[in-house]
Amino acid sequence: MFESLFSNLKEEDKNAAIENIIAHASPRVDFFLMLSLSLSMAVFGVLLGSPVILIGSMLIAPLLYPVLSLALGVIVSDAKLIARSFYTLAKSVGIGLVVGLVIGLLFAGASTLETLSLSTYVGGSSSFMYSVVAVIAGFAAAFAITKPHLNETLPGVAIAVALVPPLANAGVGMSLFDWEMISSSLLLFTVNVIGIMFSAMIVFAMFKFSFKKTIAAEAVLKDEREIKIEKES
Repeated sequence: MFESLFSNLKEEDKNAAIENIIAHASPRVDFFLMLSLSLSMAVFGVLLGSPVILIGSMLIAPLLYPVLSLALGVIVSDAKLIARSFYTLAKSVGIGLVVGLVIGLLFAGASTLETLSLSTYVGGSSSFMYSVVAVIAGFAAAFAITKPHLNETLPGVAIAVALVPPLANAGVGMSLFDWEMISSSLLLFTVNVIGIMFSAMIVFAMFKFSFKKTIAAEAVLKDEREIKIEKES
């Protein structure tokens, strides 16, 4: 039964899933705009001590896709896709820290106590438990994005993954010069990324995506052409 979960997928669905992952992880201007808006919401969620705002920020964040794209690049052994995904993820981290720092400098003064109390919620003390959650969420994300009828579950997975709040918390920590807050938040973010990548690689390997290097390379070239056209227009 377990094997049938990974053997009943049509080749065209696999190709569509690969193209979808690469397209959503594209380092476009609109990707980083949505990311900036999401991170801004998350920073205010941290400052206000509001889990509701944090959940809302995770729903609009596209940060899950570069991690899945990086896992896909490793599975198909495509150095260009790996480099592209890593660039998108690294730039996203930089943007997250800058957004958190700037908003923190402007607004953290009146909300320092709430911020520090929420840092426990975001940073946490048990990296092992967070890594288990990340592995489960990464498995769910990779499986859902590959199965066409399960795509509607991705918003819920994005909430479970919790990639945006740690970045926002780290940026606020920078504005407060709180090294413990920065380090615990970045540790959580790193643990989540590794956990998601690990389980996503397992899912993609089970679906035999390793034989789809040509499809992945073509999807990357197609996306790069579209980006070039957008810049020239």
